[in-house]
Amino acid sequence: MKSDLTSEQRAALLDTLRERFEQHLYRHRDIAWTDVERRLAKRPDKWRSLYEMERTGGEPDVVGQDAETGEYLFFDCSAESPAGRRSLCYDREGQQARKDLSAAGNAVDMAAQMGIELLTEEAYRQLQVFGPFDTRTSSWLQTPDEVRRLGGALFGDYRYGRVFVYHNGAQSYYAARGFRGWVKV
Repeated sequence: MKSDLTSEQRAALLDTLRERFEQHLYRHRDIAWTDVERRLAKRPDKWRSLYEMERTGGEPDVVGQDAETGEYLFFDCSAESPAGRRSLCYDREGQQARKDLSAAGNAVDMAAQMGIELLTEEAYRQLQVFGPFDTRTSSWLQTPDEVRRLGGALFGDYRYGRVFVYHNGAQSYYAARGFRGWVKV
């Protein structure tokens, strides 16, 4: 995916990312914004993904760095599942399986169109270290093939001071369930 953002959109996104980075330093204690900005300048192919994460309400922020590649990890850090990515089935197969009240789309395809990946269960638990996320919503999670083959899909939320990971039919969708994603830059 190539960035086709205007210079104004890029500048506004950069300002938003920098402000969020500075407001939440506890998410990236050993990372300097100048290093992140330098990496972003070298990766124009990631701008569109970050823009889409922001546009759909994900509030992307740096939560770590890949030890092998040096890439920075941006996760959706909105308090609740991103509002612009809710009421979706898990994947296309689940969406097509609905006999009535079809969903507008599905999480797997939308993530692919945005150039991001759904959070795994492990990444979702890592996100929850930074505070409670999804206290009133839930988020589809990347589902293992063996679960998906049986018709299910995973989702997570935070209730009663704990992270819960559950299952549901991949064809289900709810107004309060969306998905969280991540991208490496």
